[in-house]
Amino acid sequence: MAESNRVSRRHFLGSSLAAGAVAGTCLARTSAAAPADDAPTAPAEPGAAADQDVMPSGTLGKAKISRVLLGGNLISGYMHCRDLKYVNQLFRAYATEEKILQTLKLAEEHGINTVFETGASFIERYNREFHGHMQFIPHIQVPMGQSDRDLKDHIQRQVDSGAVALYVWGVSGDALVQAGAVDLLAKAVELAKKHDLPVGVGGHSLQVPMACEKHQVPCDFYVKTLHSDQYPSATPEPLRKDFMWATGGEGWYDNMWCIQAEQTIEFMATVAKPWIAFRVLAAGAILPRQGFAYALKNGADFMAVGMFDFQIAENCELVTRLIRREQNRSRPWRA
Repeated sequence: MAESNRVSRRHFLGSSLAAGAVAGTCLARTSAAAPADDAPTAPAEPGAAADQDVMPSGTLGKAKISRVLLGGNLISGYMHCRDLKYVNQLFRAYATEEKILQTLKLAEEHGINTVFETGASFIERYNREFHGHMQFIPHIQVPMGQSDRDLKDHIQRQVDSGAVALYVWGVSGDALVQAGAVDLLAKAVELAKKHDLPVGVGGHSLQVPMACEKHQVPCDFYVKTLHSDQYPSATPEPLRKDFMWATGGEGWYDNMWCIQAEQTIEFMATVAKPWIAFRVLAAGAILPRQGFAYALKNGADFMAVGMFDFQIAENCELVTRLIRREQNRSRPWRA
């Protein structure tokens, strides 16, 4: 790469602009009322630093994980933006290699220590060139008909990417459960656990964690969507169908990823394993102060959130404040 296009270790963005959505999403607003976020604060959670400016953390296996993880959208170059066709092109024009490395730097400076799902090569490069300590939780793809050898090789490659944990990709989790192939899901988890790392299972459908609990799939945590339906483009309730994000259909336009929020909250309250919530802003349709508050109050232990560089400072400050407020929530902190 030409020197003019390389990132300087000594020159990064000096400040972050206020923002209201996340990367990997459209910058959209909702008219729903926002909850107050200035309630009296509680002491820092067990295991977290007492300094109110320090990002709280939990643990998965042996790894200390920040309560908000940086979603891999920025690195994968894909955004969920409903019917705004130009947004992915705009996104790719903005998210240059230089910008991605700047974003990783800013994330670590503000207490985010883990990237979720994609971006292994950029994380390795960032840690090597800028002496960073960013961690990585990659996903495992488990398509139907995959041979044991191919699955083992795939898991090994994900482990070799520097993983501190692994999880079965939500798309795979949905497809396997929908097909009644929970045994294949369990096999993937068992093979991954041989690498002495915590292994999770992801899904957009509530049926995924329910099936795992019913069949005692030996996963260590869950990755499940959670967001309210209080935004204008939400699929009308009569048109909602499980797995509609995979099959399409009337009323769904890349705009709704948790069709049973209340049922999800109720079920996850019975689960003792840690929960990483994702799509907490409904792909940009919900403001962070609403989506983050909703997810944390209702039981999420971690949130995976895609963010542009100019959103990181405000989002991290918000998450830290909200977590202090939710020390005594109904679902105990599970990590």
